[in-house]
Amino acid sequence: MSADYREISKNGLWNNNPALVQLLGLCPLLAVTGSVVNALGLGLATMLVLTGSNIAVSLIRKTVSDAVRLPAFVMIIASFTTCTELLMKAFTYELYQILGIFIPLIVTNCAILGRADAFASKNSVLPSAFDGLMMGCGFAGVLLTIGAIREILGSGTLFANMHLLLGPAAENWTLTLVEDYSGLLVAILPPGAFIVTGFLIALKNVIDAELERREKARRAAPVVKGSKRVRTTGQIT
Repeated sequence: MSADYREISKNGLWNNNPALVQLLGLCPLLAVTGSVVNALGLGLATMLVLTGSNIAVSLIRKTVSDAVRLPAFVMIIASFTTCTELLMKAFTYELYQILGIFIPLIVTNCAILGRADAFASKNSVLPSAFDGLMMGCGFAGVLLTIGAIREILGSGTLFANMHLLLGPAAENWTLTLVEDYSGLLVAILPPGAFIVTGFLIALKNVIDAELERREKARRAAPVVKGSKRVRTTGQIT
């Protein structure tokens, strides 16, 4: 059975988004999204682990028995998390220190184990890799959105300290949106993360409801072939 890559993309980015729909990985999502650079760093790390673990799980899916399946998956995820942690220590050490314990905690992210068990263990390598990439992009997208909103509201800036992740080339990327901004303290505190996440979930639900309403209206209106007349009442006959 061929994989539906379009459906995989829709599930990862929107319909089954790990953060907004499944509500998985909320601990790091709420804890480190005080700025765009923190959110991007954790988002890329999670995406790398998610994609790599999906590939590895798919490769061994036919050789691992059900008795040791979950422990094997956890070991694979832990191995990729360790590799990611070492890479961050080597190339983005200051950002690694800021993110702290939340990089090793990727091992316990239920979104990663969930995709390994629900998708990668049942599909071939390419669909599994694509699923991991899309789920990672969906998770990272939510992280970036929350990080941008909280940074703007809390500091009045955007893309501050991007050099911690992208090097000296990003030293001057900081956009100061409001001069002499005193800051909205709640935005950079944990309650601010809950509030912003709640609004994003509500916005997604509103959009989904509107799309569903339009789809029902489209299906309910039969298409009649032939010429039609437009009345002054707005009706078409």
